[in-house]
Amino acid sequence: MKLAPRLAYPILAFAALLLVAEPTAAQEGQTLTWTDLMKVRQIQDPTISADGRWVALSAVPDRGDGEVLIQAVDGSALWSVPRGDGPRLTPDGAWAAVAILPAFGEAEASRGDDGPKPGLALLRTATGETMEWEAVRSFAFSADGRWLARLHHAAEVDPAPEGAAGPESGQGQVEGERTRKDPGTLLIVRDLASGMEHEFEAVRTFAFPESGQWLATAVASRGGQEDGVHAIDLSGATARALSTAPFSNVGSLTWAQDGTLLAWVLSPEDEAGELGEGVVQLWDGRTVRDLVGPEELVGDRMVPGDTDLQWSEDGQRLFFGTRVGVADEGGPGAVDGTETNEESVDPYDLDAILEGREVDVWHTFDPLINPNQKQTWRRSQSRTDLAMVDLASGRVVQLGDAQVDVSVPARSDRFALAESGTPYLRERTWVGTMEDRYVVSLRDGERRLFAEAFRGGTSAASQWVGVFAPAISQSPEGRFVAWFQDDHWHLFDAETGESRNLTEALEVPFHDPDHDYPEPRGGHGVGGWLEGDEAVLIHDKYDVWQFPTDGGEPLNLTGGQGREARLILRVLRIDPDAGPYAPGDRIHLASFGEADKAFGFWSAQASRVGLDPLLVAPKRFRVVAKADQADVVLFTREDYDEFPDLWVSGPDFRNPTRVTDVNPGLLERFAWGTSELVEWTSDDGTPLQGVVIKPGNYEPGRRYPVLTYFYRFFSQRLHEFNQPVINHRPSFPMYASDGYIVFLPDVRFEVGRPGMSSLKSVVPGVKKLVDMGLADSDALGLHGHSWSGYTTSYIVTQTNIFAAAVAGAPVSNMTSAYGGIRWGTGLARQFQYEQSQSRLSGSLWESRQEYVENSPLFYADRVETPLVIMHGDEDEAVPWYQSIEFYLGLRRNGKQAVFLQYRGEPHHPRKYANKLDYSIRMKAFFDHHLKGGPAPVWWTDGVPYSGK
Repeated sequence: MKLAPRLAYPILAFAALLLVAEPTAAQEGQTLTWTDLMKVRQIQDPTISADGRWVALSAVPDRGDGEVLIQAVDGSALWSVPRGDGPRLTPDGAWAAVAILPAFGEAEASRGDDGPKPGLALLRTATGETMEWEAVRSFAFSADGRWLARLHHAAEVDPAPEGAAGPESGQGQVEGERTRKDPGTLLIVRDLASGMEHEFEAVRTFAFPESGQWLATAVASRGGQEDGVHAIDLSGATARALSTAPFSNVGSLTWAQDGTLLAWVLSPEDEAGELGEGVVQLWDGRTVRDLVGPEELVGDRMVPGDTDLQWSEDGQRLFFGTRVGVADEGGPGAVDGTETNEESVDPYDLDAILEGREVDVWHTFDPLINPNQKQTWRRSQSRTDLAMVDLASGRVVQLGDAQVDVSVPARSDRFALAESGTPYLRERTWVGTMEDRYVVSLRDGERRLFAEAFRGGTSAASQWVGVFAPAISQSPEGRFVAWFQDDHWHLFDAETGESRNLTEALEVPFHDPDHDYPEPRGGHGVGGWLEGDEAVLIHDKYDVWQFPTDGGEPLNLTGGQGREARLILRVLRIDPDAGPYAPGDRIHLASFGEADKAFGFWSAQASRVGLDPLLVAPKRFRVVAKADQADVVLFTREDYDEFPDLWVSGPDFRNPTRVTDVNPGLLERFAWGTSELVEWTSDDGTPLQGVVIKPGNYEPGRRYPVLTYFYRFFSQRLHEFNQPVINHRPSFPMYASDGYIVFLPDVRFEVGRPGMSSLKSVVPGVKKLVDMGLADSDALGLHGHSWSGYTTSYIVTQTNIFAAAVAGAPVSNMTSAYGGIRWGTGLARQFQYEQSQSRLSGSLWESRQEYVENSPLFYADRVETPLVIMHGDEDEAVPWYQSIEFYLGLRRNGKQAVFLQYRGEPHHPRKYANKLDYSIRMKAFFDHHLKGGPAPVWWTDGVPYSGK
């Protein structure tokens, strides 16, 4: 089947786009409707071919059928695969494989395992020629792009007549003998050059190596006799059995990086599908041998059949998980030989009566509280502890245990990182997560403690830039560990066992100056390492520093230019697979302007001072990927009024080219609005910033209704495209297109006064809009969810400036919320108040007055603002009785409010009908109070219960 090609984009027009700020004329456009929101598409699963010539992505609407777009970077071709999802490209971009989802309406009508199955499309990018297959479970290209393997769902067959044997799938089973209920299915391997296909039965999983001619398969046959690992020689498409055992399971088929070694776990599988003790096996291309079995393990440890395997980078070590074996106690249904008379019941048999008891025992000295034990029970039962086998010596080293979790080292062949929260389990209730950190020798498993009660955490500034910068990092060769604790960066030498403070002698602070929580301040993260473990790159808030590991003087690589310009710089690895830096290597940096909110890319050099701009603009940029075999970088560019389409450039980001237009004409059709920065001062004298989104078709001099939406810091969203979706938040472009100003203020919090801090930040910002002639002082609305649902509830108890407010999932009573449970994790909520977001810095008994003063419930009698409260009654984060308490307090004081309880919903509503209902009610509520629209009946009269 050939899909109709679309016209290639006019690439010359895109190349002429300038990355500079341009004045935006007043828009003349339509008002967005709910249906319009549903149709706007987002980019998912973007990918670029290894040669950098082709890009593929999924274009997915909020509701309805999406498509996959496959296009040439040079604009010469653009292909569409309707209902496509998760595209993959061969390295040369010659072929694209795309999952085909069932039609949206069909999938909605038949949910569950019996619903329609996805298919697969294979597209030749040179011509757009497409082939499709039905019922495909998984698929993959070989690393060289020569082969496509697709694993199908089981063929649907009519039930066999009673007493007859089931389908045999070509496997000689005998009627009455044991058969597997869920055997593997058909695997088809296609030679892309010739189109020839080869079929292999009863395959559960398969794995291509990074190089080489083999395809490994895990076979699970219905009759059980062919189970095991098979290797398919792609040069002749012939299968070879490597290791088989009747009714066995193959777990974690894993190739070493060079494709010469294959490892797996072989374990017995009982009739219920449960796995027994496994053996780690290895194939070196010639022979198969057992690497790890019971005799190689310490004590009563065993290799579970479901453990994961992971090779070291050099293929000399294999990491796996072990578990303490459980003695067979008879299992379910076991009897002790005692005869019982089921027809006779002794009404006074106390033991028999007590067998029906249902009780949980909560002890105050339990390491974990009971609900947390329940949430972690399944995970604890399936827990494995890391072990390693050295291929050269065959030596097995048990690295982790029930007390200490060990991480697989990224590159090191000497040491691994480990952590243990066990000493602090009880304190987790009121402190949150703390851990002791270790390095573990891969030679003998010896552990060395280097950080006690480590809390971790990186700054919000690092998150704004969009670059992951960890608070703890191990050097590539494993000898050193850098971590942030007690306001400073430290370095641990695993060979000598010595630690030193890297930053205490520097005048520049390395902690987060914007930190406003009771818990310890975080840093700004590690940016990387130099080769040979010679130095570590560490960020302060603005600049990047190089700290030699031999104790030499630190070097500010960016020369303090970041701090001088209030430019937040972070090391950006555009190629995540690249190794450590060599002296003189280019270091890419991502930036965020603290003053103007502009994003960009910069260049520095390892071991040298200097900073060069590459691409800086009043836009937001995010690197998506780099082509594996070409100097081509795929990234997005966006603004409030610019959709984040995909762009490409070289690593210098010069002459970028836009390659997608996922929502053509979107901004031209609708009165989208524009964003700008505004500044004011809080009532405590703190300088603040926020984003003002002016309505589409804005008229200077006219005052508009204002919807304020907030949380903590929001001014960094000045250049962020707001995806127009339907969820628990107001859609900014929908409100802007309908004549609203949307205001996103920053909030600076003070420990012990979270409610008052929000009031003193938000209200002066709203008044600033009134003073600027933008806001109608009689038409001010407020909306918040979760934490800002709480602060919204608090604010309306302290001021009547707002004409209407909506609070989603709010805490209203900090005294009862302090004693609540986060049911999603089973954790107590105490740590949030003493150490984290609620910022009260003390227990209820130490800071009783602060708990009362910051609780909206105790001031419900002051509320004059029309208020809607929303909560799901299965909220796993904020107990929904918090909304009940506030509702009852408002009811008792004769205040008009509506509580929307969404049945069966968690912290954020998930069911589309509920999200849409809430969005419609919210908009109608604000339209009535801020624009004079008709009052919704549910607001004036309520909605009596009608039996459903």
